[in-house]
Amino acid sequence: MNTNEILIKTLYTSFQEKDFSTMKSCYADNATFSDTIFPNLNANEVRYMWEMLLSRGKDLTLTFENIVADDKKGSAIWIANYSFSATGNKVTNVIEANFEFENGKIIRHIEKFDFYTWSRQALGYMGFFLGWTSFLHQKVQKTAHENLIKFINKNNS
Repeated sequence: MNTNEILIKTLYTSFQEKDFSTMKSCYADNATFSDTIFPNLNANEVRYMWEMLLSRGKDLTLTFENIVADDKKGSAIWIANYSFSATGNKVTNVIEANFEFENGKIIRHIEKFDFYTWSRQALGYMGFFLGWTSFLHQKVQKTAHENLIKFINKNNS
């Protein structure tokens, strides 16, 4: 494995071990993160996002595979299994992660997953009937962002 493949492996191994401090250290101070639920986060926000998800995801387990990277870019697939906190529903989420690196750190992290599949699992009937709509997608993003801001404010004081 090259150094960036090791960095990706460190990120996800730390995730498995619920070690958010090591996860945070994988990101550059100018890093950005974006996924289906948390779009356009800066480095500070992404670091707190992982801490928030780990602190709330009591039964979270994950696996990762297909780590590939060169000196500039990389990718991996990871699969998260957890109970969605708002409903208690079990979720299995398959996520495609893409990375850009600079000076041994992640500077850009973009993840993709099927929101409709996720929403059916996490939200039950509401996800089944509304998961394909931009209304529900935006509502979930707004709620997630509000929760992240509350978490940051609570842990920054």
